[in-house]
Amino acid sequence: MIKIWSMKKNEDAAAKKKPKTSAAQIRVQKDLTELDLPSTMKTHFPDPADLLNFSLTITPDEGMYKGGAFVFSFAINTNYPHDPPKVKCTQTIYHPNVDLEGNVCLNILREDWKPVLNLNSVMVGLQYLFLEPNADDPLNKEAAIEMSKNREQFLANVKSSMRGHNIKGSPHVSAPSPSIHSSLPLHLSIRTFPIIIYGGVETQ
Repeated sequence: MIKIWSMKKNEDAAAKKKPKTSAAQIRVQKDLTELDLPSTMKTHFPDPADLLNFSLTITPDEGMYKGGAFVFSFAINTNYPHDPPKVKCTQTIYHPNVDLEGNVCLNILREDWKPVLNLNSVMVGLQYLFLEPNADDPLNKEAAIEMSKNREQFLANVKSSMRGHNIKGSPHVSAPSPSIHSSLPLHLSIRTFPIIIYGGVETQ
């Protein structure tokens, strides 16, 4: 009887030491299992045990930004899904809806966010920004004006920025580090796709 009681005390102590899974973590885990992303989008978890902080790489295969590789960081707080994830572009890119600090103008990350939306909704929305940039709701006003008034020059600026050239004094990063890869943590299956890097394809 004494031995059984001692074992129970040890189990209780171990249970107390084990970190509790928050409601946000449970919801994020559910969102990740329901991801339905195309081959042009890949997630990366630097710490597989931390589901609340990760990155997404988008490699558009059509549109004005075709051939690029754009990385976004996701930081999710403990009030998710009542609060939207905080998303930033980790590179300086020439885009009407992304400013030079990496802030993203996407309505569902702001006033149109609802708890019924999920991470897949946000990721698809980010991809859409590269297919259909919106000059009517800009964060980078200079890029938006150029896009509206001189589309050919805007396209030239996009291509130039993707090669790492300065646009009106602002440096633009051509591509993320080739070491960036996708890794879905825990129970999530891992799918590998080619990452398009400017000037070539790197298959992981």
